[in-house]
Order: sequence, then C-alpha cells, then structure tokens
Amino acid sequence: MSKRRRPKKKSNSNGLSSIVALTPKALRRECDPALLGFATTDELPRLEEVIGQPRAFRALSLGTEVAGPGFNVFVMGLPGSGKTTLVREYLERKAFDEPVPQDWCYVNNFSNPHEPIALGLPASSGPELHKDLGNLITRSREEIIRAFESEAYSQERRQLNEEREKYAEQELAKMTLLAEKYSFTLGQLPFGFVLVPTVEGEPLTPEDLDKLKPEQREKVGKLESKLQDELKSSLGRVRAKAREIQDLIEDLDSRTALYAVEHLVEDLKEKHKALEPILEYLNAVKTDIVANVDLLRKEEERLKGVTGGRTEAEVLRRYDVNVIVDNTDRSCAPVVVEGNPTYHNLLGRIEHEIVMGATRTHFTMIRRGALHRANGGYLILPARDLLLSPYAWEGLKRSLREETIRIESLSAYAGFMGAVSLDPQPIPLNVKVVLVGTPSLYYLLSAHDEDFAKLFKVRSEFASVMDRTPDTEHEYALFVKAVIDDNQLLPFNSASVAKIVEFGSRLSGEQDKISARFGKVADLIRESAYWASKAEKDVVDGEDVIQAIDEVVYRNNLLEERLGEMMREDTLLIDVVGEAVGQANALSVLDLGDYAFGRPSRVTATVYPGRDGVVDIERESELGGRIHTKGVLIIGGFLGGRYGRTNPLNLSAALTFEQSYGDIEGDSASAAELFVLLSALAEIPLRQDLAISGSINQHGQVQAVGGINEKIEGFYKACELKGMTDTQGVIIPKANVQNLMLNDDVTRAVEEGKFHIYSIEVIDEGLSLLSGIEPGIPDEAGLYLEGTFNRAVTDKLAVFAEAIRQQRGLPHDVVERISRE
Repeated sequence: MSKRRRPKKKSNSNGLSSIVALTPKALRRECDPALLGFATTDELPRLEEVIGQPRAFRALSLGTEVAGPGFNVFVMGLPGSGKTTLVREYLERKAFDEPVPQDWCYVNNFSNPHEPIALGLPASSGPELHKDLGNLITRSREEIIRAFESEAYSQERRQLNEEREKYAEQELAKMTLLAEKYSFTLGQLPFGFVLVPTVEGEPLTPEDLDKLKPEQREKVGKLESKLQDELKSSLGRVRAKAREIQDLIEDLDSRTALYAVEHLVEDLKEKHKALEPILEYLNAVKTDIVANVDLLRKEEERLKGVTGGRTEAEVLRRYDVNVIVDNTDRSCAPVVVEGNPTYHNLLGRIEHEIVMGATRTHFTMIRRGALHRANGGYLILPARDLLLSPYAWEGLKRSLREETIRIESLSAYAGFMGAVSLDPQPIPLNVKVVLVGTPSLYYLLSAHDEDFAKLFKVRSEFASVMDRTPDTEHEYALFVKAVIDDNQLLPFNSASVAKIVEFGSRLSGEQDKISARFGKVADLIRESAYWASKAEKDVVDGEDVIQAIDEVVYRNNLLEERLGEMMREDTLLIDVVGEAVGQANALSVLDLGDYAFGRPSRVTATVYPGRDGVVDIERESELGGRIHTKGVLIIGGFLGGRYGRTNPLNLSAALTFEQSYGDIEGDSASAAELFVLLSALAEIPLRQDLAISGSINQHGQVQAVGGINEKIEGFYKACELKGMTDTQGVIIPKANVQNLMLNDDVTRAVEEGKFHIYSIEVIDEGLSLLSGIEPGIPDEAGLYLEGTFNRAVTDKLAVFAEAIRQQRGLPHDVVERISRE
C-alpha cells in the first residue's frame, strides 16, 4: 500500500479559506448619546406608562375588568423582570378611579356567641359604629344606674317587697292562730317551720308525748298531719306570691332598663337608619342590655363576684365592635401585596388567650387576613411562596370558588382536634387575585391542578426582551429617570444612559433587542450612581456605568480567576498557539446563578479501524447529558451521510473533553467535536489559536448556540493569560452574529488586529479556517479531489476498511457486505 500524502494548504475556486473576520462594528451595537436628545436626565419627564410589556398589560387589563367568576390573573415572567412592581403600579393607577369598598366588622351573636355576626358597612362606618357602641354602653350604664337609684324605682320596688312581706306575715299569722286553735305552736327554724303540740300554752317534750295514752297520741298525730297540710298550702301560697312579686320586680327592672336605654338606642338607630344590618344589631343590643341589666348596674367589685372574677372590661366587651377592615383613610380601591402568603395571613385567624391554664377566645380576637384587606380591590401574591405555605393554596382556592372568606383555625381546617374556637359568619368576597410567578410554575399548575384553569383564566406573560428602536432607547432613558427619582440618585448624562442601553442589549442577548428585566437594569443604575458619588461627581457618566459593571464582575469572578491561573500554570492544558491533530478548543459557559463566564475546554478524538462508530466517553462515564449525547449521535449521522453513501464506514472513534470531571450538557461543542474527529481521520492538524463554538445538524450546517458573548470573552482572556500572538480568535455560527454584544476589551483587540472573530454557516468553512486546506467538493462519482480535506478523510476510511478485510482474511466484497449487515 502506497504511503498517503498530507494535503497541501492552498486555496481553490471555492474561496472557503479566504473567509473574512467580522469587523469591529459587527461585534456590538453601540448607542449614540447624541441621538438620545438630552444632556442629563434632569431634562426628561417622569415615566408614566409601563414600557415593553403591551401583551402582558393587555391581558392584565382584561383579567381585572371582566366581572365573571374565575377571571383572576397569573402573571408569568423571568425573575428580575420587575413583574410585581410593574403590576402593583398598574393596579394602583387603575384602582385610583374605583370606589372605596366596605368596612367589615364582627359583632357578638347574642343568641349564639359561637357564631359571631359579620357586618358590612360603608367605608369609615366601622370605626364610627365602634365608637358609638362604646358611648352607648357608657351612657347606658350611667342612665341605668341613675334610673335604678331613682325614688320612683325605689318606691315601686319597695312597695312590691312590702307587699310580699305583708302577704307572708298574714299567712304566718293565720297559720299561728290555726295552730293555737288546735293546741299547737308554730316554730321557725333555719330550715323551715315546725309544729309543736302544747298543753295550756306550754310545748310538750318528747317524754311528755310518750306519757300520753295511745288514743291521745293518735289524736295529736292526726291534728299535726292536718296542720302540716295547711302549712304546706300556706307556704305554697307564700312562695307563689313571692314568685309573682319577683316577676313584677323583674318586669320593673326591665321597664326601668328599657326606659333608661331605649332613647339612646333609638338615637343610634336614627343615625344609622339607612343601614339595615346595624338596625337589627342595635335591636339585639337593646334586648341583651335589658335581659342582662345587672351586668351594667353593679360596681366593679360586686360585678366580679357575679361574673366569676371577670373584670368589667371583659364582661362589657360582649357589646364591642371588632372592626377588622377599616377603610377610613382610603380614597380608592385597595391594592394589597402580601409577601408572606401563609394560610392565616391570607384568610385571617382566631386568636386565643390562656386564663388559669385554659384557652379561651372571643369574637374580639378575630383577626383579618390579606383577603379581607384586599376585598373590593386587588390582591398580589407570589406564587412560589403561596404554594410552599401549607394549606394556603387550598384555602385561597376555596375562597375564590365560594366567593366568601371563611375564617377557620388551621387545626380545624386540617381535621385535627384543637381548642374550642369560633365559627365566624363568612364575609362575601369580591377581589381580583394576581399571582406572580415563573413560567415553570404556571405550566406545572396547569398540568396538575384541575382548579387552576377555572380560577385563573387569564395569563399575563411578561416578555424578557423588546425590540431595540429609537423609541425604546428613549423609554429606557425615562426608566433611568424613574429609578433616579424613586431613589434620590444623581442625574445621569446621555453617555451613561447610552451605556445602560448597551447593557440592556447585552442582557437580552441580541443586538436588535433590549432587556425587559428591569430589576437588573435598576440595580446597575443604583450602583453606577454609587460609584459616581464615591468619586464626588455631580453627574453620573459613562465611566461610572462601566466601573459598576466591572465591579459586579470583580465581586463574582473568583472562580473564573482561579481557572485562569490554572491555565496559565498549565494545570489545565489549553493550547492557544500552534497546531495539533485530533485536538481543538471548544467553548462552554459556567453559570453560577448571578454570574456566568466562558472558558475553553480541550476536545480530543482518536480513530481506529472497527465497527463501534463514534464512542462518547462522557456518556460512557455517565457524565454526558442527553442533549450532549444527541449531538454526538448527530455527528455519526453526518459522517454516514457524507462518507458512507457508497462504502460502509468501518470506524471506531472516541471523543472526550479532557480534564473534565463534572457533568457535560448541551450540543454547543458538537461542531468542535466533529472538527477534531475529522482531523484525526485526515491526520491534518488544526489551529489551536482558534476556538470553536457551534452545534451542527446531520447536513453539516452550523447552528446557533447560547452564551456566545461569554464564550468569546472567555477565550480572549485565556489568550491574554497564555500570551497574545495577533492570530488568535474564535469561530462562531453565522446565526450568532446578531447576538454579539462584546465588551470593550475584545472589541478593542479586534480593532487593533490582535483578535479575530469568524462566522461560518457550514462545517466546510470551519475546516478551511482551522486547517488552511480546502475541504473539497465531490464530483459526479462522489470522489473528492486530491489534496482536499475530505479526500484525506475518505482515503483514511478506505485504509480502515482494508485493514478490517486483511484482519479477517476476507475478500473485499465480503467485507463490504458484512459491514452493511
């Protein structure tokens, strides 16, 4: 077999080796401060409208205006997009023109204290009723005490008592005379009356009775029995008369109490005559005062004796008004943001107090929840916190389904036994609930909670990016102005605002887009103002914004610096000069949550005759993810489609990321893996001063990847650490050019010709750049021209096929048939 010659580096008519690097202008889209139309933000008006979210707020408008059941809203978007703040501000503007909702109070249910009554009153009427009831009880006590101390009451009561006593005396006198008639005397003991027989006025002793003859004793017993019956009848008449008099005294007390308080209650009823619930309650209060007048007429010490030691305040709170929703100071509908949506914080709770080791509660210990505060308006809740709080989500759903707020203890709701509690009357619910969360939470609830779609019918999706136009750049400037005003910051000049616009494009990942994640943008504004104030400036300029960005990097790039040191010390083997066969620099991104950076990784390949195909070492070692495995399988499909159409492939190959000890996921290195595999087959070295990022499909097209800016900047830093040669650069997919928003260091190096960025659409363009050899185009017979890269690959595959044939001692046509099978 003749020795295979390595192809020479040359160009052909295809012109693939003459791919031109991107110009500095293509590496970022700058914002011209002069086009912003102001010198400093002091010249700008206040931002009045929400920017960049027309779709989200159109949906929010629908959800908050449609009155049907279930038209609540789930606002979804990425963290840091300012969802909660923007929704709150929108709802506050909307609620400004809406009426103030009712006050809500709980009052005593005198007929069933276990079930307090809910009163819905016009705004500001709750505290007024509370004050009126307090005054009513105070004045009622005064009037009752005065009435019961009056001469008229005392005289009438005295007459009734005298009548009772006189009647008792008369009955006693009658019984005494009757007893004397039959020689008995009537004696009074502590436990009642006793009849004693007498002789000539002297009572007989038991010994005297024993001396009597039997017939005499029998006669005495009959007389005593007769008198006992008469005595019982007489005492019954006395008791009946006493009860009659007591009823008259109670009627007198009731009439006196009613006389004392009726005019006070009627005055209150006249004041609140338009409110039927209050009128019913005042009637119940009047009835209870009359029925329990002794509670109001006794002094503190005497009252404790009657009520088991309870104080006057404890006794009289039965007439209190527990105002749980007070809208006195409100001028419009409420907008409530509940940041801690626990069960009790949402639906309210019933507190208990411990007295003498026992727990007790009262309607005045009912406490409101966020639903009460937002009733008649809007309630904003963080979806994640709501779902993490036990029973809160189920409690909210029940309230929305029933359109009522029912306050229950959590133990009762969960079915556990607990202290005796109350069952307050439910309050009608009229509220629009807005849940704020991530897309994943929305789709999770949609898939697994059958009530979710019924109760949250409107989805308001916040976009993470918006088109970058002169109008949106101006809106960004207005947003900067709004953050400045809200936080009392230094004004920004146009150059600093231009840098913030560029930061927004970098954050969006596209030159023609700008980020709508205003939380991160607002943080940058605040930090830029901080550094300007540290430098004792009067206006924030572009240098302060750049410093703020650099400071964020410095706070978070400790790991990045450590990896850079390992590259410089050759602990991590990365070549940024020279050439090597079956080896290239792939680029990846390490995402640390609040900071991401790119780094190069050495990818290598080995090839040998066999039938194993492409072996992914990462997958075999269980370090490769599913997407990465798919990328390797696509490489096998590409090889078969390009080189195995006429002759079966007899190839075994191994691909790996060197010095990689963690999980590998994603297909953004599949282009680099294909390049090193083809290099190993063709035995043609690849440039190590060029790094590669891109995924491929089975037809050899290079596809866009994520994190392209971080990847390019990561390789640039590696080249700086290892030494610049003015030939280094990165190969990226052409589809990623629109995503370039590179930092000043990289763009400056490109302008100075020290670093180069190439964009490619197909694998052959990358082969030409990395090897300096034309890939070649097959002729009609499917053969590649001598001296091309693809010809070297096919020649090597033919060598592998022949090696397998010789190893098995089989004819060439048999080897092909076995390979096909």
